[in-house]
Amino acid sequence: MDPPSLISTSANSQPSQSQPEEHLPKVLMLRPPAAFTAFQSDFSRNFHFIKAYESRIPTDQFLASHAADVTAMLVSGAGPPITAADVLRHLPSLKCIVTTSAGLNHIDMAECRRRGISVANAGEVFAVDTADTAVALLIAVLRKISAGDRYLRGGLWSAKGDYTLGNKLGGKTVGIVGLGNIGLKVARRLEAFGCSILYNSRKMRPSVSYRYYSDVCELAADTDILIICCALTDQTRHLITKQVLSELGKNGVIINVARGAIIDEKELVRCLVEDEIAGAGLDVFENEPNVPKELFALDNVVLSAHQSVFTSESFRNMSVSPQNPDCHAIRSYQSW
Repeated sequence: MDPPSLISTSANSQPSQSQPEEHLPKVLMLRPPAAFTAFQSDFSRNFHFIKAYESRIPTDQFLASHAADVTAMLVSGAGPPITAADVLRHLPSLKCIVTTSAGLNHIDMAECRRRGISVANAGEVFAVDTADTAVALLIAVLRKISAGDRYLRGGLWSAKGDYTLGNKLGGKTVGIVGLGNIGLKVARRLEAFGCSILYNSRKMRPSVSYRYYSDVCELAADTDILIICCALTDQTRHLITKQVLSELGKNGVIINVARGAIIDEKELVRCLVEDEIAGAGLDVFENEPNVPKELFALDNVVLSAHQSVFTSESFRNMSVSPQNPDCHAIRSYQSW
């Protein structure tokens, strides 16, 4: 069953009026999510945040002395990981974890279930932005937007003439790995460009007309472009192997807006350096914020610093501002 969204469905609820901090519900943060940093005043109007990252004492000592009675926690996919050994064992009263990410791979879900801790994620809040980014990266790779920009800025247009030809998007066959909220939005956008859509997912979706592939290698063999949109799990870690990339072939392009570890990054780098695939658009990496240096010199690779969801509109939708009174996942657990 999918986790509840951070955005609640309580359409008639109203945001709290300004209250003294000591009367607001306590929420623990080990590190501030980007959404909190961008809209801190909106969040802080409704909750009293216990900020472990501002303390100089070790985290375990801070949690033991300042967070034993905390029932809710705000985290993000950027970490730190929420595990029993490092975090959960110090929080005996914790009932709810809200993550500002759609993915849950940074949270020990089995341990949360064992402890009766509910977990809420961002739901569909970021799906539109992530789908837009996937298409943007794809166009940038095919039409050589980033490389052309560098060519012009380097004074090479006047010195050497026109830049090399790019490739059309229309008419391409696109394979989508993970036809969930994000994958489906990517598919709809690419249909508008005249692309044919194939997909791989945990199971076939009878509601769509796209051809389903149970095997990712077979999907890659039949596509010009492979777009990764699935969640990172034990089953999908390094799902995109050397064999999958080989099946994608010398004219194939891969786009990743999911999680870096879904692709065997060493094999991806090797394939790009040795021209075994045509290009890549990457918003995520296996060991963020560390990015393989080999990618920096490749004109057929477009890089983005895991920023597909970084829009002010979506961050505001994530925040608990008066303009968005429906975000009450944390507050609902304060009465437990």
